[in-house]
Amino acid sequence: MGEGAERRVARWGAAVAVLAMGGALVAGGVAATAGTAPAEAPATGSARSAGAGGSPVAVPLTLPAPTGRHQVGAVALHLIDRQRRDPWGGGTPGHRYREVMVGVRYPAGAGAGRYPRAAQLTPREAAAFDRMNSFSEHVPPGKVAWQATRTAARTGAPVAPRRPGQRLPVVLYSPGAGDPRGFGSTLCDELASRGYVVVTLDHTYEAPAVEFPGGRVARSVMPAEVAKARQAGRMTELLRKVSAVRVADTRFVLDELGGRRGASPLPRGLRGALNLRAVGMFGQSAGGFTAAQTLHDDRRIRAAANLDGVMGYTQRDDDPSNPSTVGRDGVDRPLLLMGMDGDTHHTVASWGAVWEHSRGRDGAWLRDLTLRGSRHATYTDAETLIPQIARQLGLSPAEVTKMIGSVRPARAVAAQRAYLSAFFDRWLRGRGDGGLLDRPSARYPEIRFVP
Repeated sequence: MGEGAERRVARWGAAVAVLAMGGALVAGGVAATAGTAPAEAPATGSARSAGAGGSPVAVPLTLPAPTGRHQVGAVALHLIDRQRRDPWGGGTPGHRYREVMVGVRYPAGAGAGRYPRAAQLTPREAAAFDRMNSFSEHVPPGKVAWQATRTAARTGAPVAPRRPGQRLPVVLYSPGAGDPRGFGSTLCDELASRGYVVVTLDHTYEAPAVEFPGGRVARSVMPAEVAKARQAGRMTELLRKVSAVRVADTRFVLDELGGRRGASPLPRGLRGALNLRAVGMFGQSAGGFTAAQTLHDDRRIRAAANLDGVMGYTQRDDDPSNPSTVGRDGVDRPLLLMGMDGDTHHTVASWGAVWEHSRGRDGAWLRDLTLRGSRHATYTDAETLIPQIARQLGLSPAEVTKMIGSVRPARAVAAQRAYLSAFFDRWLRGRGDGGLLDRPSARYPEIRFVP
C-alpha cells in the first residue's frame, strides 16, 4: 500500500480491529483506586537484566513534566450507571449495569510532593496493554515495563486553594480505540497544571483492560465483537455501536459530575469546585470522534478538540459513506481539528463533511491544524515513550518514524500543549492567546494552518 493510501486507512475503525487478539473478564489483582497516604510510591518497577529467556530490562519509561504553575493531583472514581445495562453484555453476577473508571486530574496545593506519583497504568492494565496495542509489529509483548511508568500527578494530593467563589473549568478526555485513559497523561496533566480539572474516561470492555476497586478486571470484548461483525458483514453497525457507547459513557460522567442523583462522586476538596458551565472535551482517534460527537449531542460541552479521529462509521478515511450526525449536521460551537501529516478536511471525508455543514452556523468556529512530520500515535504518550523503547530494544529510526513520525518528540509535545491549552483558554476562560489560533506562529513552525 502506498503512503498516500496508507494514510487513509481509518484511524479508529482500524484501531477497533486491532483488538481482535483476545479478551475476557477475570477477577483478582490490585485495586485501581487512589490511595491517600502521603508517602512516596516507588518510581519504577524492579529493574532486572535480560536473561537467557529474553526477559525485558525493566527500565522505567518517563513522561515530560507539565509546564503550568500548579502541581497536579489525581484521584480515580468508580461510577455505575444503574439506568443502563452494560451494552456489551459483559460483567459477572452483580455487575450487570454499565461501570466506568474515571481519572480526575486537578491543580494540587502545597505538600503535593509528599504524595505518591500516580501510575500511568495499573499492573494488570499494563499486562493487557502489553498484549494488545498498535505497536506490536515493532514492540513484541514482554519487552517493555509498561507498569513502571509514573505520571506527574500525585495520588490523593490536596486541591490547590481557590479564591472565594472561584470554580475551575473542566475538560473531559476520551482515549483512542484500544488505548487506556492513561495513554493521554501528558496532555491531561498539562491542562491540570494550568488550572483545569481534567476527567479521563476508560470505555469498559473496549480498552484492553479496566481495573475496578477490589481488583476486578474487565478485559476487552472487542475481539469477539469484531469477529462476529466481520463474519456477518456488519462492521459499520459495530462502529456505530462503539461510538454510541462512548458518547453515552461521556454523558453519564457529565451527569455524575453535576450531582444529578443528589450526591457528587468527587472527593471533598473538589466538591463545588467545578465550573460545569465551562466544560470542554478532547480525545485522540476514536476519542476525538467521541469529543466531536458529544459536542454535537450535548450542549453542556462548549468546545471540543479532535486529535486525528475519523468522524464517520467507515474503515477508510476518504470514504464519505455512513456519516455520523456530527458529519451530517456540523457543529455550532468551537471545534479544533489537529491531524497527522496528510490528514486535513480536504483528505478525510468526515472532516470535510463537518467543515462544510458547520459553515455559516451561528457559534461555529473551526480550525484545521496539521502537525508536520507527525503520525497517528503522535497525539498520545507514545510520542515520548516510543523513542525510549527504541533505545532499549535497538529499534531503527525507520521503525520509530513509522510509529510516531519524524517530528522531534519535544517539539511535538510542545506544540500540542500550546495549541490545546490556547483553545480551551479561549473558549472556556475567555482568555486571549496573542493570535496563536488565528495565524501561523514562528514559535511553532511545525504547525500548519489548513485553509
